[in-house]
Amino acid sequence: MLADLDYIEVLGIVAAVLTTGSFLPQVYRTWKTRDVSGLSLPMLVLFFIGISLWFIYGFLKDSPSLIGANGISMLSFLMLIYYKIKHGKK
Repeated sequence: MLADLDYIEVLGIVAAVLTTGSFLPQVYRTWKTRDVSGLSLPMLVLFFIGISLWFIYGFLKDSPSLIGANGISMLSFLMLIYYKIKHGKK
């Protein structure tokens, strides 16, 4: 399967792993500490909408790198939004 991928898609996969992976420490830290004071709910929601659109675009372009990265990012940001709502100031 990997032999069928072109160099552009490989570049996309590497970029996807790096950018998607960059969010995971924040999700883990928020999960462990329940500290959401540094997170902006409007930013999280806008970013979630943006990555959702990139996810759809990935399907339309048949791009595994866009689908995978944005699918994982969507889950990560849903978790951050959930934590922000649950543990934010009431």
